[in-house]
Amino acid sequence: METRDDAAVFKISATEALVQTLDFFTPIVDDPYTFGQIAAANALSDVYAMGGRPLTAMNMAGWPCKLGLETLGVILAGGRDKIVEAGAVLAGGHTVEDPEPKYGLSVTGLVKLREMTTIDAAKPGDALVLTKPIGVGILATALKKGVVTEDDIRVAIDGMRALNDTAAAAAKQVGARAVTDVTGFGLLGHIYNMANQSGVVAVIDASEVPIWPGTRAAAQAGHVSGGAAKNWKYLKDWVDYAADISHTEQLILCDPQTSGGLVIAVTANKAEDLVRLLKQAGTAAAAVIGVIEEKEEDNAFAIRCV
Repeated sequence: METRDDAAVFKISATEALVQTLDFFTPIVDDPYTFGQIAAANALSDVYAMGGRPLTAMNMAGWPCKLGLETLGVILAGGRDKIVEAGAVLAGGHTVEDPEPKYGLSVTGLVKLREMTTIDAAKPGDALVLTKPIGVGILATALKKGVVTEDDIRVAIDGMRALNDTAAAAAKQVGARAVTDVTGFGLLGHIYNMANQSGVVAVIDASEVPIWPGTRAAAQAGHVSGGAAKNWKYLKDWVDYAADISHTEQLILCDPQTSGGLVIAVTANKAEDLVRLLKQAGTAAAAVIGVIEEKEEDNAFAIRCV
């Protein structure tokens, strides 16, 4: 709890620990099968962020009875298929009546203690690598307003459906120290947690941050999620933005993500190796987005965006 890490870890032997997490939310897309996949990938991500592998998952669903059970079954099928893809076992679950649809998973995984990656282990000189573009909160807002269609943002939807398993494996291969996944607090919110808990400053090159196609246009048109504004407000005392980074760009950097990528802190001489491994594994947008620097005692900022 003291480090605000991505999942709970319970030591079960001298070498291993259980990793436990849960997450659920309302539909982000109209297609029920796709929604099930995205929700499952999002919940599984926290286990990967800790360096673990998922073992079992249990469904959690809230469902309006007036919608019938057929659509719920399609959502659960999407989640099941993503669980199977992760090599885990669907072990049951629980459903309650709810006026608004909700779905997600409770996941239990296993991690070797020597391979565990946490948010408080970033060191000065590390490079920061992001494995997926950002902007899905803005695109989802535009989708809800009818400004774009699911076909218009298909590449981002496919990104949300993608597991973070290969990214986590690549991080292990290069000996990554600290990892977090990017979800509701946005890119800068999760990097803030990493920098703050590690006692360092993260310097982010905003021009190097990959962004899903259509995000900037949607943001400039005013289709910014309420979560982005809340994240920006929360972080404003901890992030030092360069003068040429517009408020719209700042909101994009704070945009809450659903099933986002991983931010991986790795020694600088391994950063390009990590990006190469990620791209070989199909993570084409992986990029080095910043570095970790030593924190000066009189510096209140945890992040500098340049």
